[in-house]
Amino acid sequence: MHLLQPELHTRRAFLRRSTQLGLAGTALPFALNLAAMGEAAAFNATDYKALVCVFLYGGNDYANTVVTYDDDSYNRYNTIRGGGSGQAAGGIALAKADLTPTLLAPTTPLPGGRQYALHPAMTGLAGLFNSGKAAVQLNVGPLVVPLTRAQYNSADRATYPVPPKLFSHNDQQSVWQSSSPEGSTVGWGGNIGDLALSSNGNSLFTCISVTGNAVFLSGDSALQYQVSTNGAVAINGVKNRVYGSSAVQSALASLIQQPRTQTLENEYNRVTTRAVTAESQITNGIAGVTLATTFPNNNSLANQLKMVARLIGARTSLGSKRQVFLVSLGGFDLHDNLIAQQPVLMQRVSEAMTAFYNATVELGVADKVTAFTASDFGRTLSSNGDGSDHGWGSHHLVVGGAVKGKAFYGSAPPVSITNTAAPEDQWHVGQGRLLPSTSVDQYAATLAKWFGVADSEMAGVLPNITHFGAAAGRPDYPVDLGFL
Repeated sequence: MHLLQPELHTRRAFLRRSTQLGLAGTALPFALNLAAMGEAAAFNATDYKALVCVFLYGGNDYANTVVTYDDDSYNRYNTIRGGGSGQAAGGIALAKADLTPTLLAPTTPLPGGRQYALHPAMTGLAGLFNSGKAAVQLNVGPLVVPLTRAQYNSADRATYPVPPKLFSHNDQQSVWQSSSPEGSTVGWGGNIGDLALSSNGNSLFTCISVTGNAVFLSGDSALQYQVSTNGAVAINGVKNRVYGSSAVQSALASLIQQPRTQTLENEYNRVTTRAVTAESQITNGIAGVTLATTFPNNNSLANQLKMVARLIGARTSLGSKRQVFLVSLGGFDLHDNLIAQQPVLMQRVSEAMTAFYNATVELGVADKVTAFTASDFGRTLSSNGDGSDHGWGSHHLVVGGAVKGKAFYGSAPPVSITNTAAPEDQWHVGQGRLLPSTSVDQYAATLAKWFGVADSEMAGVLPNITHFGAAAGRPDYPVDLGFL
């Protein structure tokens, strides 16, 4: 048994590389990376649905994001993280009293009296959870197959494979997004997009990134159309005068769009023409969308999500029925200054995702849009003195009107860093690094099924999903986690 590797896609690689070419000192922008070359999709949507991946780059510290709150587990957490006397803050532990305003109150209490609160800066998301519009997926991370700690420690990697290059930033970002390490060319968001291409009047707008290039949105046929927080990225020489001359502008526009007899030149110009047309469609589409919802200032994630909301608002004019978006926020690699810097990041995530949810309510599509968090990995429960180090499993949030909210999904991991045979120590692999009890494939499959992917298509989207679920003899690792 091994981790499945996606195939290379040479035509797409050519189109990507073509963006490196330039003309008259004006390089064609990343808007060229937008062609959707596929023919048929696996389903034809009649309604609208969108998935929005909120990627937290750097590896978010799970223990101070979804914070254990009941006295027994909190006291363990506080001791391990170097807290102060009683339940006071200290080291990298948060004070229990500060967590009370963000205490999560699920409809069905967790077993054993376990309780959680969100980081004190996440009041907006705590409110969405407690109003039934958000849920927490506990201890999710990349897995090839279900693993116990003994199996993880086994030398038998043929039977018990682990994700490649664990604890490496770039590789684990790629594994989360594509099931393969850095260098992967196909992501599961793009694979979902492949199946939805013919559902959209313009297939170019199926997969849209507001945060630059990432493998998540690359499919076999679907490529990511990239926009900025201000909208579509224009080719300056086509959009504006060149050297102050409209004649040069017109000549340049003609040169880079006219049909050519040489195959590669013609393909390049064909894609350029499509980029120019798409930029105009996006610009005109979002111009007609005005949002009353207030998004916070000085928050790059909020700016990205506001653009996603505007694009969703323009869905009719863009001919969109199914869309997958990617936004992101960096700065989570907090080996140092965790207590000083994470609150700002958590506030930005909470405020941005809350405002985005409110915007979907305003647009009348709250139950048609699901946003979810992802990150390189969780971090160690143990402190390194001023922060935490690279880990594996983590807790993540799912937000939207279709979410079966006010609930936790998955298994609450014990709060421990020891290495004994005791049952409470089975869900970590040292220093409080969580061994995931839920795989990214299960998490993604739940999102994909809601989006419209059929069970028979799931293995084409998520290469390791065949190792999970009842069909694989593992009903304890269900393919549908139930949060949608």
